[in-house]
Amino acid sequence: MIRINLLNSVTDRPRGVQAIETRVAQGPTQTYLMLIVIGALLLLGMGFDLMSARARRADAQAELDRQRQIAAQMASIKKEQAELEKKIKEIEARIEAIRKLRASQQGPVAVLSAINERLPLMGAFRLDSIEQKGSELVIRGDSPSEAAVTQFGRSLEFSGGLFSNVNIETQRKALEVPASTNGAGKVVQKPETVTFTIKCQYTPPQAPTANSANNQSAAGQIAQK
Repeated sequence: MIRINLLNSVTDRPRGVQAIETRVAQGPTQTYLMLIVIGALLLLGMGFDLMSARARRADAQAELDRQRQIAAQMASIKKEQAELEKKIKEIEARIEAIRKLRASQQGPVAVLSAINERLPLMGAFRLDSIEQKGSELVIRGDSPSEAAVTQFGRSLEFSGGLFSNVNIETQRKALEVPASTNGAGKVVQKPETVTFTIKCQYTPPQAPTANSANNQSAAGQIAQK
């Protein structure tokens, strides 16, 4: 007669944690768990990579917006700078035109004033023409005496550098007046005049510089002492 011990067969089965460990130790179960863990790690890595990519994209977009804003500001600044440079050039052109106009107006006036200051005090001494070509002056006129012409030439030559290289040409010429006779019947000789041409160089006076002004001030102080 065969006997079966049912008590031992029931008690020999693994229970609780031991049963789980036994199942895990088996081949298919262990493989499934590894696949689940690997999949979870992959999903976690993909999620982290996605979040990092989104963060980098947001930073790049913010930097791009900032660079675009800076570029727009620079374009506005360059436009304003170009407008200012254009206005400055227009103002400089106007100033240069005004300066040239004043120079052209004051130049002949200054020459005439300098010549007038050196004319001999004679009523018959007169100037016919004054021509200026650059720095060269040609003065033509008439004088009752050659001495007055010489005096006028010397006053031009000793003018402190205003007039230089003075060259005087004179010619005696009889005045065109009707011939007359005196009471004795003799013909009175026609009066003569001296026509002259003076050529010289004219150098406009220079504006005093800071050094010359300081030197003059120092000289004045020394003279006062």
